[in-house]
Amino acid sequence: MQREAAFLNAWTTAPNAGGDDDAPKENKRHYRSLWISDLHLGTPGCQAKALLDFLKHTECEHLFLVGDIIDGWQLRRSWYWPQAHNDVVQKLLRKARKGTRVIFIPGNHDEFARRYVGHNFGGIDVAEEWTHQTADGRKLWVTHGDYFDGVIQCAKWLAHVGDSLYEFTLKLNRHLNSLRARMGLPYWSLSKYLKLKVKRAVNFIGDFEAAVAKEARRRGAQGVVCGHIHHAELREIDGIVYANDGDWVESLTALAEHTDGRLEIVDWAAVMRERRMVAVAALEVLA
Repeated sequence: MQREAAFLNAWTTAPNAGGDDDAPKENKRHYRSLWISDLHLGTPGCQAKALLDFLKHTECEHLFLVGDIIDGWQLRRSWYWPQAHNDVVQKLLRKARKGTRVIFIPGNHDEFARRYVGHNFGGIDVAEEWTHQTADGRKLWVTHGDYFDGVIQCAKWLAHVGDSLYEFTLKLNRHLNSLRARMGLPYWSLSKYLKLKVKRAVNFIGDFEAAVAKEARRRGAQGVVCGHIHHAELREIDGIVYANDGDWVESLTALAEHTDGRLEIVDWAAVMRERRMVAVAALEVLA
């Protein structure tokens, strides 16, 4: 309870100077709507610096936080909350204060926040789910997606075991890629590979996507936006738009809606790589 109180205090305290150094307006990407999920703030695996870079370089009218923003499971085991994670929260609060509509839909890792559905914290609305209408008139049902996960719903203890193993592989992954870098090899995600293999072993991904799309159709929506499985995707399933915004542990992705209603998966890791290449090229010209 003390840790949940600390979480609520972080979200209700007025924004401070943390994370306020926005990118110049001309360097920002402007969207109608953005969806991000599975930040897993409160864990060493959260790529908070990259996430803060994303938040500083993007503007939108609607920002959806589609669950697993805070990793309550991990925080209950061991408290981990560095300044970078606090800066992310402060940046989200500041966006809400400056006019962005921010909607937080809790997931399974921050399920304790579901008791606050219908409340507003620091300008951020907490909702169980949402229906968003795109600029071109399509209705998108927004949900974290854990209700469609058989592992979560039928064997919650197994999900916690799987989560602990995933945290272990993330640590192993960091050491492995440090070695690969010294050998001149590119980044390779062991944890993502293992997690996807395990999920596929129980036919998880296909069943999950089909179930979510089917429910969206039943609700009369033209599409669904979710997270949960850490696998960014944008495609049609039997005429229903299925969009998964990915995660900020490994893939560093978001779903974006442009002003005309067009949807796109934004790969922020690729954006940062391109920016570094441009900067290096500019330095070479000056040299």
